[in-house]
Amino acid sequence: MPLKAHLIEARNRLFKSALAMLPGVVIGWILYDPLMYALTAPLRDISQMRNINASLNFEGVTTSFDLKIQISLILGLIIASPVWIYQLWAFITPGLTKKERRYTLSYMFASVPLFLAGIFAGWIIWPNIVRALTSFTPAGGSNIMKAIDYLQFALQLMLFMGVAFLVPVLLFALNAIGMIRGRTYLKAWRFTILGVTIVSAMAAPGSDVMSMFFLAAPLLVLYFGAIGLCMLNDLRRDKRAAKKIVESEVNADVPTPSTDLEIL
Repeated sequence: MPLKAHLIEARNRLFKSALAMLPGVVIGWILYDPLMYALTAPLRDISQMRNINASLNFEGVTTSFDLKIQISLILGLIIASPVWIYQLWAFITPGLTKKERRYTLSYMFASVPLFLAGIFAGWIIWPNIVRALTSFTPAGGSNIMKAIDYLQFALQLMLFMGVAFLVPVLLFALNAIGMIRGRTYLKAWRFTILGVTIVSAMAAPGSDVMSMFFLAAPLLVLYFGAIGLCMLNDLRRDKRAAKKIVESEVNADVPTPSTDLEIL
């Protein structure tokens, strides 16, 4: 396909992705007030429980309007994620083999729900993160935060959780291309459990052990589930390689008919 055709196809797919974002942007614009009310709920709880001033500061005349536009665009991008991820896959598909297309399609179908589930998990643990980090404010102090900084911190946390839920897909993808074997992942299980436990203890929505368990359990299940799939894939790959070796040895032992002509 010539370069001009590639550019035209890229333009069309970008247009379709932008068009798919419009309903999400409208929904984000409508849901801005209840969304901000939910995001600032931890600040209201802190003000009541600790008797301190915890609130957001909207600096400038246009800050509120700019913030509403940013939230609407981000929600539109999240809601339209299945569409633009598919458009990206469809754009690179012509350059892939049939087997590669099948692999990338399965990764795409697995990545979208996992990413959204990670964002939802970040939304659940967000109030506890705010309460934990503002607990160091001394009595009589105040937490007056910039609205844009507060929002960026919330989005970074949810994005981090979304990416964390995509780690199993990445692990299996590296194994599928033969870069890392499943046993290599399994050797690091102690460090993985330690890291997940520490993160869960810091981000759990409660101070009890069960809250930490319910946050750590999905991450560990996803991680070890991915390792199990990688080891099954390694076993299947090893069997196929061993079969090819046996077939090559058998073919090497079979005598080839002579092509020389006997002259009588």
